[in-house]
Amino acid sequence: MTTTPAPRPPEPAIARSLTLHLRGDWGMANLHRVCGWISQELTDRCGPHTKIAVWNGRGFTDAVRAVGHGEVHVALTTPAAFAAAALDGRGIHHGEAFPELRALGVVPQRDRLVVGVRRALGITSFAELRAAKPALTVATSVNDGVNHVGLAAHELLERSGVDVRGWGGTFLEDERPFESFDHVLAGRADTVVHEAVMLPHWQEFGGDMHFLEVEQDVLDGLRADHAWPSAVIEEGYFPGCPRFQTLDFSDFLVLTRSDLPEDVAYAIAWVLGETRDLLERQYRHIPPERSPVTYPLDPVAMGRAPIPLHPGAARYYDALPTD
Repeated sequence: MTTTPAPRPPEPAIARSLTLHLRGDWGMANLHRVCGWISQELTDRCGPHTKIAVWNGRGFTDAVRAVGHGEVHVALTTPAAFAAAALDGRGIHHGEAFPELRALGVVPQRDRLVVGVRRALGITSFAELRAAKPALTVATSVNDGVNHVGLAAHELLERSGVDVRGWGGTFLEDERPFESFDHVLAGRADTVVHEAVMLPHWQEFGGDMHFLEVEQDVLDGLRADHAWPSAVIEEGYFPGCPRFQTLDFSDFLVLTRSDLPEDVAYAIAWVLGETRDLLERQYRHIPPERSPVTYPLDPVAMGRAPIPLHPGAARYYDALPTD
């Protein structure tokens, strides 16, 4: 006996031509790649004079504000959970709320923000770090109110009672992770607070690091005040490293506003879920646990966003087969 597969959500066809503005990352990273994928597949299903521009950005609070201010129609930001505070203007979005923000979907990326300290310092916990008060040289991202890595790194260290400058230390701050990793590999930094843990750089220097578990009260406070979730790094993910708990830094959130036309929102969600193979195939040469995009992509999971879905996008995810 054969069973008939459950029908997929219907393919969109928008007769009118669109002009849309998307915002990605600096230009050569994963958010821009996702924007290119959306642009190509959406254009194929819209009117003949459709034009879609992808603007450079940074992928952090700038992306959220660009959508909230109506500068672009769609933007990507990471980690996904950090956008939730913008709905009511709390935490890193204090003083400027964007209640009209809506999600079109989530592109899964399993990532963490971690704190690594050179083994030569003999420090294995935040309690030992506070007791020793060493003069650290910390490689991380810029703390400029935009970069989520720099924002989270400074917030996490402060709440953990780590006074880098007060102890005579310094920060080496850059925009992208590669410069920070270069500081560690070249011996200019003895501490790193960063994400993109799937990149091969961590395997190069991870064996020389003690990774500090973030204390539960700190994680609880970050969740309560900023809606930032926690997660674990499994044993052996870094060379010789035990399992530990830290800050979750996962997923790319595809953002828009509630005033995006419903058929456009449905079409973008459909592209994310139904043409996902086009993105996956660009990462399949990398094991999933080391990939910047955690494949295989699951459309149901892509519809679980930290902010409300746009009704058009929800129409797509609600139409997915449940079996």
